[in-house]
Amino acid sequence: MDIQVQSFAAANLRRRPVVVETSGFVAGFTPDDDSPYLNYATPLPSAEPTERDVAALIGVFRERGLLPRLEFAPEAAPGVAPALRAAGFGTEAVHEYLVCTPHTLTTPQSADSPHVETPTTDVEYAAVDDALAEAFGGVFPPSAQGAARLRRTQQRGGAVRFVRTPQGDCAGGASCSPPAEDTAELSGVGTRPAYRSHGIAAAVTAALTEAMFTQGAGSVWLEYSGAGSRRVYERVGYQPQGTRLYLSLPPEQRP
Repeated sequence: MDIQVQSFAAANLRRRPVVVETSGFVAGFTPDDDSPYLNYATPLPSAEPTERDVAALIGVFRERGLLPRLEFAPEAAPGVAPALRAAGFGTEAVHEYLVCTPHTLTTPQSADSPHVETPTTDVEYAAVDDALAEAFGGVFPPSAQGAARLRRTQQRGGAVRFVRTPQGDCAGGASCSPPAEDTAELSGVGTRPAYRSHGIAAAVTAALTEAMFTQGAGSVWLEYSGAGSRRVYERVGYQPQGTRLYLSLPPEQRP
């Protein structure tokens, strides 16, 4: 699965508004946002970068004034992490990823399961973006650009789903990328603090996963942020498969 997830990562970055490919790497950039989570690179599966290759990749970020940063499945390209560390890159995080297949998917069936919807209007996309910003503590502040990215995800073959509050606003939601390499990445599952422990995350995750299988994807994968969220995903049918490594070049290492 590591090779498939890494192949997906490269294909998904090629969908970014600005794409730069250097020897062994694909870098994707979002011009209207300098967030490191929206501007990063990933290696091609089985890449064996040289010192010169890494220097060229660093240059791609430096000329844009951005943090040199990568996300990847290390087992799919074992030679990459040592080459990056030799250039001064440090570890931001190591995340386990979980995978669901049509065979393992379990959709919540209780009568009180939240009703999941697809946003269709600008107001609804903005409400989802606002709810996710609150759910993640402002890491991604709500913005017109964020709402537009959610709409583009839906329009380009991915999916966005949400659950309403009793007042009609968004209580929580998530999105899933368009499939590539026979898989898709589900991300940004978030619920406003006031509406947690009501099954919203499980319902949205199941709905998005099912939507991707309906489109023909052979699997869907995601990363989780803690033991509680992992249990939610496992109840829907996600199972551990591998790890993803996040590396960046500290400021003191950037001449």
